[in-house]
Amino acid sequence: MAKKLKSSNPRILIVTPEITYLPAGMGNMAQRMSAKAGGLADVSASLVSALFNLGADVHVAMPNYRKLFQGDVFNLHEKELKKYHEVLPEDHIHLAEDRIFYYRDRVYSNHSDEAMRIAMVFQREVINHIVPKARPDLIHCNDWMTALIPAMAKRRGIKSLFTVHNIHTRQVSLAQAEETGIDAAEFWMNLFFSGNPVGYDHARSNVPVDLLTSGIFACHFINTVSPRFLWEIVEGWHPVVPWSIREEIRNKYHAGCASGILNAPDASYDPKSDDSLERTFTHKDFWDAKITNKEAFQREMGLEVNGKAPLFFWPSRLDPVQKGPQLVTDILVKTITDYWEWGMQIAVVANGPHEVHFRSIIAEFGLGDRVAIVDFDERMSRLGYGASDFMIMPSFFEPCGLPQMTAPLYGSLPVVHGTGGLYDTVRPLDVEVSTGNGFRFDDYDANGLRWAIDRALEFYALPREVKEPQIRRVMKESKKEFSHEEVARKYIEIYEEMLARPLVETWRVRIP
Repeated sequence: MAKKLKSSNPRILIVTPEITYLPAGMGNMAQRMSAKAGGLADVSASLVSALFNLGADVHVAMPNYRKLFQGDVFNLHEKELKKYHEVLPEDHIHLAEDRIFYYRDRVYSNHSDEAMRIAMVFQREVINHIVPKARPDLIHCNDWMTALIPAMAKRRGIKSLFTVHNIHTRQVSLAQAEETGIDAAEFWMNLFFSGNPVGYDHARSNVPVDLLTSGIFACHFINTVSPRFLWEIVEGWHPVVPWSIREEIRNKYHAGCASGILNAPDASYDPKSDDSLERTFTHKDFWDAKITNKEAFQREMGLEVNGKAPLFFWPSRLDPVQKGPQLVTDILVKTITDYWEWGMQIAVVANGPHEVHFRSIIAEFGLGDRVAIVDFDERMSRLGYGASDFMIMPSFFEPCGLPQMTAPLYGSLPVVHGTGGLYDTVRPLDVEVSTGNGFRFDDYDANGLRWAIDRALEFYALPREVKEPQIRRVMKESKKEFSHEEVARKYIEIYEEMLARPLVETWRVRIP
């Protein structure tokens, strides 16, 4: 467990649109406040829990998703409804109140205008009501949905950390923000505009604010969700990263105000207790259990049932811009053919634009018993981890990634492209010296992926007495390395550094 915070009882406000759970001691409704869309929810939960356990004065700001927290209030009896309205969180949980949150059945909206409206209302409540009430020493914000808050914090002399989970940004005018109820005139000089604002009046309606870049620009410290991805941005990799984001991250990096902290898989990804598996297991008894899971998975996927067949699993969305599924389809027929006598199989539990190509190849070449694809399903995906020997993730770029950390927990060794979080978390397996946890290729092309698959199958061909200890070691090491406790420890180190550093105001308009 991390040591006690050295600063004298700092008050930390974590602003997040999603969270998995809150410590029971934070309030009588804490355990009911769960709203999750992705890894941000898990990181927020573990961080709040670790800070709370350390005795820090930690506060949380999040929307009041009444329906998600409490279920459908329309179906509550009168007595239950009264209890629902009376049971309120304690002082350390701050709920942003607005009807736009109350009856939602998911955290984020698929509609661009609605998503922006939700983000603006959330920030309005944080800026106007929650920050004045909580009076934090440090505010921790996450992604474009909270990106106006660091500018406000700087104006009010409050330190802020801004976590960049992905590179997606949005633009909004000052007029739009103010129509929501945010007094942007107070802190407009700390925002990053998409062009050169002559002054506030000109900027208000004519020059949009770039949200993610504003969060990076205005905060005192940033972190990406992997050290390697931070370095790649600074070095000019990945044209997909907008220029403004790259430049502001570079500025923070060269000023010593940037770090990379990996996320970690949800704690429920544990083969010892995962009820999606046909047979649960640990590193001590995984061998036969994985064969049982493989055969169950093969039956459900429509693959040939063969417990000895090397099984590769694809769990990520089929996005050819980022995830690289085209590298698999480019070599699919030849690879399956070359290893036909081995019974090699590839199973895809995912959706995305590239799925049509998998289905076409399977049909054209009659590979239905060797290659299968089904729509994403949480239970099937978890069973895929427990069944597979290898997990494929050849991403072109990857801010963090979670499947490559989840798979080895289940004894499924990752096959990945060496970029971003994949580079940080997957090290080449070396049986002779008992190191590494997977197979990594550097050149982003189909030949690079095929090389890595060949290395994985060379390992698969080794005798059980050689393979079994290596997989057992990887499972044990992964459980320790890919933990939320480790994630929280690293965030706490940043908090300590920030709280020990004097606040420096710059009072300038950033001109792109």
